Amino acid sequence: MNEPDGEPPRSLAGKALDVLAAFTPDSPELTLSGISRRAGLPLTTTHRVVRELADWGALERAPDGAYHIGLRLWELGSLAPRGLQLREAALPAMEDLYEATHENVQLAVREGLEVVFVERLAARAAVPVLTRVGGRFALHATGVGLVLLAFAPPEVQEDVLAGPLERGTPLTITDPVRLRRVLADVRRQDYAVSDRQVTMDALSVAAPVRGPDDEVAAALSLVVHSEGAQPAALAAPIRAAARGISRALGSPTARRMSAAPPTPPTF
Repeated sequence: MNEPDGEPPRSLAGKALDVLAAFTPDSPELTLSGISRRAGLPLTTTHRVVRELADWGALERAPDGAYHIGLRLWELGSLAPRGLQLREAALPAMEDLYEATHENVQLAVREGLEVVFVERLAARAAVPVLTRVGGRFALHATGVGLVLLAFAPPEVQEDVLAGPLERGTPLTITDPVRLRRVLADVRRQDYAVSDRQVTMDALSVAAPVRGPDDEVAAALSLVVHSEGAQPAALAAPIRAAARGISRALGSPTARRMSAAPPTPPTF
């Protein structure tokens, strides 16, 4: 396989990244030929790159000969400053919220035009969700995504509103005019509600987490069964937990709010 016309040859580092990018949540384990095909590299080149990545620990080989992402790569990823500091600050509040509700508690950040989930706690009886730690999702459908989009720079909002806005369920907001109104409501009330926009049995309430400069650094959400859910009642504990994380991150506004957070409701 040759390089596309007009493009410089890929460096060894670039080829290694192509190999790693071949693995996805839908294809977490690949054969050598599968990696070659998905990375767009010759089989001989793929073999050399895969061998070096495996020697270093970025890839591991299963007994059947297929490859998957190695633990060494996960160890490096866990050192990313934004994720590590945020998770350490957020976990106490997330654990408190989880113990009070035994529902899905999720923490996410924005990366470009997508949501990246950096932590999640869930009980066995909690409503099933499609998200996973390290997974990505569109900004316009989830509760955390609506929060992150509402407080994103204007150019990011306009890029998302320009579409396409993919539909996950019949209730997913795909009208940019309506989505713009929803984002304004999120900024006004300081929390977002996503009602059956991702799956038809889940409702999410999310609140912004602010950093040392008071800019929104992340979003915290509680995802519950949609039937019988009361978003307004869920908003209070979510906002309180998000303020607690914001205080831990050094948000001046959150630190000035000295009132004790309300006790989350039990379910």
